[in-house]
Amino acid sequence: MNIDKFLKLFVPKEYAFFPLFEEGGKTLIKGTELLVSLSKADSLKQMESLITEIKKAEKEGDKVAHKIFTQLNKSFITPFDREDIHKLATKMDDVLDHINTAAQRIKLYKPKKLTKEIIEISEILFQLSLLIDSAMKLLSSASKHREKIFKVCDEIHDLEKKADVVYSMGITDLFENEKELAEVIKLKDILSSLEKAVNKTEDVSEALKTILIKMA
Repeated sequence: MNIDKFLKLFVPKEYAFFPLFEEGGKTLIKGTELLVSLSKADSLKQMESLITEIKKAEKEGDKVAHKIFTQLNKSFITPFDREDIHKLATKMDDVLDHINTAAQRIKLYKPKKLTKEIIEISEILFQLSLLIDSAMKLLSSASKHREKIFKVCDEIHDLEKKADVVYSMGITDLFENEKELAEVIKLKDILSSLEKAVNKTEDVSEALKTILIKMA
């Protein structure tokens, strides 16, 4: 028997979730890093390559979520309420889904130029992914790090509000200054997908806070 498999026999099943949470955080960082690069890409070839990699990251996120759901189904004891674990995994996966949607729209629409607001929201999403990843790393000792995780949630909320402002400015600028209707529609759709991704990070934060409140 492989030594890793042997050791796993002695690891309580509830602890099997924590490496999966951390894997989800790392995958989210990967996806947002690629998104930032895509928003600043200066050639069609580079953009196509990055869009392909974002799709791969989204698929990795799906696999992580599936592994968490599988672990839920076979675990008698879980570290947190099942519904909260399910929500946390689902909302993290949703962030990557919307990032991939934005990337696919860029591929499909081929806008003449991505706006500064698209770049800025992409950068905010990367910052949000770092915060979520930091929270995932603390979940294995959540009772010890409640205040730290709550602080992360507050920072997520602040960045989400910042992204809302950037989104509104971006939409306003499009309607006021973009002369081509087709470009307005393309860029608005891309911005909307990114805004949805940001909103899902707030849902991740809410799932984390629910876990912490129930632990009190």
